[in-house]
Amino acid sequence: MRRTSYTLWIVVGIVVIIVLWFFGTYNALVRADQGVEAQWGNVQTAYQRRADLIPNLVATVKGAANFEKSTYIAVAQARAQVGQISPQVIANALRNPQAFAQYQRAQDTLGTALTHLLAVTENYPQLQASQNFLTLQAQLEGTENRIAVERRRYNDLARSFNTQRSTVPTVFVAGLFGSRFASKPYFEATAGAQTAPRVQFP
Repeated sequence: MRRTSYTLWIVVGIVVIIVLWFFGTYNALVRADQGVEAQWGNVQTAYQRRADLIPNLVATVKGAANFEKSTYIAVAQARAQVGQISPQVIANALRNPQAFAQYQRAQDTLGTALTHLLAVTENYPQLQASQNFLTLQAQLEGTENRIAVERRRYNDLARSFNTQRSTVPTVFVAGLFGSRFASKPYFEATAGAQTAPRVQFP
């Protein structure tokens, strides 16, 4: 009888340990997932700040005599393309690699257009002498730096989450919840980002 009692307590103890481990693992995944989600929000905030600066920037360069129309039109179109991405796509981007890639492509296109625009402005002394333009340029450059920082922080958190959820036995717990704890996609460097843009003037 006593032996049966010991066996029962051992079984109960093992079950309790397994249950505690399961909930501990689940809670750790939730915390890591929420960290990535919060950082994703920071990335979007930085991108939104850039988008908010663009109308004033475009209006300023349009006022410069003979400024290349195609250059600021490209920026305006790229900004519009970003705006056409639905909030649902953005909200689900961390669980949908295709949506994430679509969002990144649109933002990278806008970034490239802005880089080209700022390079072209160097050929217009009246813009370089405009305090309004210089202020916008400084704000935009600061925002681009912030975007780079937030993207890097996001990638760090996503990598940490992906490593955690892929380790054994955590991967089995994550697998029980389907896409709830799906691997997070990463931001990748823009193609040609390591090469400075070459601008030819007429």
